[in-house]
Amino acid sequence: MAPSKDPRLILTRGGGPLHRQIYDYFRTAISAGQLRPGDRLPSARTLAQQLMVARGTVDAAYAMLAGEGYVIGRRPSGTIVSPGLPGMEHAAATSKPRSRVAPSIVLTGAAKPFQLGLPAIDAFPRKLWSRLVARQGRDLSVADMGYPEHAGYRPLREAIAAYLAVARGILCDARQIVITSGYQGAIDTIGRVLLRRGDKVWFEDPGYHLARAALERAGVPLVPVRVDADGLRVADGVARAPDARLAIVTPSHQAPLGVALSLPRRLALLSWASEAGAYVVEDDYDGEFRYTGRPLPALKSLDRADRVLYAGSFSKVLFPGLRLGYLVLPEELVEAFNNIILIRSAGASTFEQRVIATFMREGYFARHLKRMRSLYAARRQALAEALSAVFGERLAVDLEPGGMHLVARVGGGARDMDLARKAQAAGFAIDSLSSRVIRYRREGGLLLGFTNIPEADAVSTCRRLERVIGVDLLSFNISN
Repeated sequence: MAPSKDPRLILTRGGGPLHRQIYDYFRTAISAGQLRPGDRLPSARTLAQQLMVARGTVDAAYAMLAGEGYVIGRRPSGTIVSPGLPGMEHAAATSKPRSRVAPSIVLTGAAKPFQLGLPAIDAFPRKLWSRLVARQGRDLSVADMGYPEHAGYRPLREAIAAYLAVARGILCDARQIVITSGYQGAIDTIGRVLLRRGDKVWFEDPGYHLARAALERAGVPLVPVRVDADGLRVADGVARAPDARLAIVTPSHQAPLGVALSLPRRLALLSWASEAGAYVVEDDYDGEFRYTGRPLPALKSLDRADRVLYAGSFSKVLFPGLRLGYLVLPEELVEAFNNIILIRSAGASTFEQRVIATFMREGYFARHLKRMRSLYAARRQALAEALSAVFGERLAVDLEPGGMHLVARVGGGARDMDLARKAQAAGFAIDSLSSRVIRYRREGGLLLGFTNIPEADAVSTCRRLERVIGVDLLSFNISN
């Protein structure tokens, strides 16, 4: 995080408390002479808005800096580096002259063109969220400052249960829900509770690369199961590994192909799990976003034998910086999961959970989802039309009825990986379909997120991409 000639403040999702990251950055910048005595720091309000964090987070960082004498508050000048800071005269004298401006700010979570998995951060109700954060801060009691409930803040779990009953057709009790540190945290906990050395896991091919990497790193034997237009080919899984302990699926909107698991295959998957004594992990990462008809009921809603673990996340429906998700557990697994969570992490921070619970209970969550569905439908259509207008027959776009990204087929097998690398080097956050394949090769494609491309920018963004990869697409033939 040490500042360079062009200093940048970068917040990372796994880099520790956000206020501490901000504090560390400015302290290093001051110590290195890149911020000199008298230099002005961004106002707490401005910095909080740019970083998309609560103002209290910035206030806490500035308070730490002030407490150690690095900065002082001077109205109306704002917060400045302490004049005559001991030991800083030499650094200020030897540092190269530069303009007296605040450091530029670059976020690892900031949207890049076509970035996958990132909700429309430009449309998030930040002012409303900030008010709820401030309210929770004012209402913080002594009891709230103790250890959190290891399964999660009870009112949030109750709000999730009420939401799932209406929106996803899942009938469960709050006791069956545990709060996790996002989907990756859920996968880690599932592995620790359910898997033993040598247990096999069905995994969609192609599938979600981060979950695959986490399981492979843990030494779990993955059984790639091909995906087609109807989703996971359950019969293939049964033929290859009938004794698998677990199947991990994305039935509402397959990651990355975007297809939905057909009803016959859903029933076949549940039947296999019941007969084999296996479990199914349903990753419903963006099931809320469907643009044709109503959202599909969750696989868990069909689960009469209680074999499905339903995984949801607030990363896609709110914003990823929260790093919070949840699992709906079969009754027989509740105690085992609670025990592991208690031993491993003792639960997640209560404060953010309280804010989300309020956001859900007071009706803001449902309204936000409705607004995002409408916005995404418009952006999805605009991007599909722009790709067609700019690339013509060089790209074939699969316009699936749901999700947060498009698949643009390019043909030529693994050539899509070269195209993706070239686009990434030019600043586009594009991934290739081939990079998600485990065993079963298929036609190449580009994975294009549309959530952060406004309708008015769709054509210009596609033209910029065409200037980067257009020549390489001339040789592709996708007329079939």
